Amino acid sequence: MGKTSKDKRDIYYRLAKEEGWRARSAFKLLQINEEYNIFEGVLRAVDLCAAPGSWSQVLTKKLRCNTENADDVKIVAVDLQAMAALPGVKQIQGDITKLSTANEIIKEFEGMKADLVVCDGAPDVTGLHDIDEYIQSQLLLAALNITTHILKDGGVFVAKIFRGKDVTLLYSQLKQFFENVTISKPRSSRNSSIEAFVICQQYKPPVDYVPTMSNPLLDHKYCDFNQFTGPNRFIVPFNACGDLSAYDSDTSYPLILEGQTSYEYKEPVQSPIDPPYKEILEKTRNMQINNK
Repeated sequence: MGKTSKDKRDIYYRLAKEEGWRARSAFKLLQINEEYNIFEGVLRAVDLCAAPGSWSQVLTKKLRCNTENADDVKIVAVDLQAMAALPGVKQIQGDITKLSTANEIIKEFEGMKADLVVCDGAPDVTGLHDIDEYIQSQLLLAALNITTHILKDGGVFVAKIFRGKDVTLLYSQLKQFFENVTISKPRSSRNSSIEAFVICQQYKPPVDYVPTMSNPLLDHKYCDFNQFTGPNRFIVPFNACGDLSAYDSDTSYPLILEGQTSYEYKEPVQSPIDPPYKEILEKTRNMQINNK
């Protein structure tokens, strides 16, 4: 049952194609919602690091269930990369570390704040866990920084995190802004991965906190680090979410599942429009032409 066998495939990748999601990561957000009900009453949402758009797809589908008038729903997707258009989603191609990007989002909401901010962004991993964890933590803090500009009081923030030795520090920092913070591992996220997600609920920033992109986001003066060291060390809440009897993301399954008689291959829902490997493909193609 090796993952490279031609008659076995990643079940969530296959289900994503069959259900019309742009990426298997859609199931992670769906399972987080099943556990924490993060979409309840949400009409305005921001998807940071949105490409290729599977989380924006989930937001579009779920938020429209909260109102009879689809025009009441506002979803803004932000990414450095261009992303194929999605109905009902406003796209901003920008840097989440820039104040101008935060102002563009606020402008789209016409002075109002978002109910929910999500971020599934991650760096290109090196395989060196300490380095990957550090870079991911900086990306998470950048996402939180822009969130402080656009999230309403009582709002929810969900972001990818890499679990490691510094997760307690990140937890302590997030707790300065949210009453409830939990680290969760959806069933569709591979157990072999250090990936998890922080579920931050009830946004309530410090009284004297002023959002600014130039400010070190979480000044140490806000944190009492004594509670996270020695005998007072705090154990970060961790939760596995998703149906534990459902498909295992670390297991490869037969292409023909129980009750089926045949398998029909389906192309990916949306191919990358500007992938990072585009340049090397063009160079390779030119080399082949020159060789001829």
